[in-house]
Amino acid sequence: MQRKAVRRVLPGIAMLTALVAGTAGLTGCTSGSGGAGATDAKAGDSSPAPAPAGKYRSLPAPCKAADGKRLKAMLPAATTLTEDQKAQLYAGTADTSYDADRHVGCRWTAQTPEETRLLAVRFERVVSYDRATTSDDDKAKQVYVRRLTDAHLPFPGPTAAPTTPPTGAAPSGAAPAPSPTQTGAPAAPPATASGAPSPGGSAGAASPAPAPELGSRVLEGLGTEAFIEDKLSAAGASAVQARNVRIVFRTANVIVTVEYSVQPALPGTIPSSPETQDRARQLALALVERFND
Repeated sequence: MQRKAVRRVLPGIAMLTALVAGTAGLTGCTSGSGGAGATDAKAGDSSPAPAPAGKYRSLPAPCKAADGKRLKAMLPAATTLTEDQKAQLYAGTADTSYDADRHVGCRWTAQTPEETRLLAVRFERVVSYDRATTSDDDKAKQVYVRRLTDAHLPFPGPTAAPTTPPTGAAPSGAAPAPSPTQTGAPAAPPATASGAPSPGGSAGAASPAPAPELGSRVLEGLGTEAFIEDKLSAAGASAVQARNVRIVFRTANVIVTVEYSVQPALPGTIPSSPETQDRARQLALALVERFND
């Protein structure tokens, strides 16, 4: 009796073992096919890659952005200053910043008996918070275009082919020569047919022509894109006329602003537009080179 019971139990155990093994095999196949399906789903994913980060991840120290020789040319110090006072002047004053990786700036002030000169340099690193659609560079371009628009300057477009102007006419695209009322200089007396002043004019030597007004405009060859603003404060019987020049340029995802102001101590003196613009532009070019290093 015991042998028959054993024989009956053994076939049942064998069948149960076979069923468990078959179930495990089926489970393994199901798991494998699911993994392959997940892999195929990932391979067919068409979501776009995030936009690239900007070229610059940090900003230079603004108070050390300009070399000492250039600062001394732009900001002549009074002869009465001591060496320590001159060193403090050219060291500059840093702007308050709560995020030095995004916004930094520096200011300088130089006063002499003849004039006061102000200089400011600011760096802004633009970051896109929606990298799925906009890169840092594209976001910086948007910020630059907004500032260009605020300056009431046209966005640069394609340039038409140059044409030869008629004899005696100003070249196409050239700014017209400023009138005496624009520059604040007295109008010259009308000339006779021979070229001599009319009898009502002064018989003395002609006064030197005022420096031309270069005005505000888009600049080329400065960073990725740039513009310059040139503003002369209104003249008055006792008010001095200060000239304020501002250059804004973009290099990749960084926007740089240079502001240079010259204010004479006495009325009647007009700071030169070409000289003020040239000094500000030379500094801006030096800053571009610093970013390219």
